[in-house]
Amino acid sequence: RFGNQADHFLGSLGFAKMLNRTLAVPPWIVYRHHTPPYTNAHVPYSEFFQLEALSAYHRVVSLEDFMEKLAPKYWPLGQRKAYCFETAAQRSADRKSCPMKDGNPFGPFWEYVGVEFDKSVLFGGISFSAYHQPQWMKKFPPSEHPVLALPGAPAQFPVTEEHVGLQRYMVWSDKMVKEGEEHIATLLTRPYVSIHLRIGIDWQNACKMLKSGDAGPHFMASPQCVGYNHQTALPLTMNMCLPDLAEIRRAVKLWVKKTSARSVYIATDSESHSRDIEKLFKGKV
Repeated sequence: RFGNQADHFLGSLGFAKMLNRTLAVPPWIVYRHHTPPYTNAHVPYSEFFQLEALSAYHRVVSLEDFMEKLAPKYWPLGQRKAYCFETAAQRSADRKSCPMKDGNPFGPFWEYVGVEFDKSVLFGGISFSAYHQPQWMKKFPPSEHPVLALPGAPAQFPVTEEHVGLQRYMVWSDKMVKEGEEHIATLLTRPYVSIHLRIGIDWQNACKMLKSGDAGPHFMASPQCVGYNHQTALPLTMNMCLPDLAEIRRAVKLWVKKTSARSVYIATDSESHSRDIEKLFKGKV
């Protein structure tokens, strides 16, 4: 999903800054499970967001430009190393190689990039947090390791509190702004409230983990609601995880009143409850 990728991207941007390495910005992955040819689409970052806006925070280059213009010199064929945790290498047949192309989206991603790896470099006892920055610098100096290619994002999901603010550097592309404005003009009357009803069967199953006690206050993106500090986090309730119709009506009514909204936009993976919400405002919204 896009949201997961965006969370990982923010963490990766922070990681590149921490190590003072240029970030080769990867494409977004669009999963076409229900649309022929049913393969992943790889969409350059700049299709959705302005690449140059990231430069206000740190040095970046698109992965496509890196492969075409810089890789021949800084990451030539025959010298393309993969870097991964020792535990990840245990999944490979020889237990010594990084499983860079193991499964989807990893295999299709590196096939899209056009990379075959020549060697694996394993590491352990280190994380992507700022606490381990000195170890990264010492273990992998750029002079000896010019490119760090990892099997996944060097980031946590959900995004950590320290990286939340980096979203200010993700500025929509002109194309996306135009499409969005046209969509709003066609469907909505300003001002409006937008809601995301994540209440489908997969989310219902996820929230059962909260009910059974298998999940604590920090579950998925809940830190934005309960707080990021593990010691002071508020309880995560079932109604917060999977709101019923009464809670949906209460919250929508509250925010429509607060913003003087004249329309409501509903995005959902299941039932939209649009008729119930329309009744709530008696045709006035």
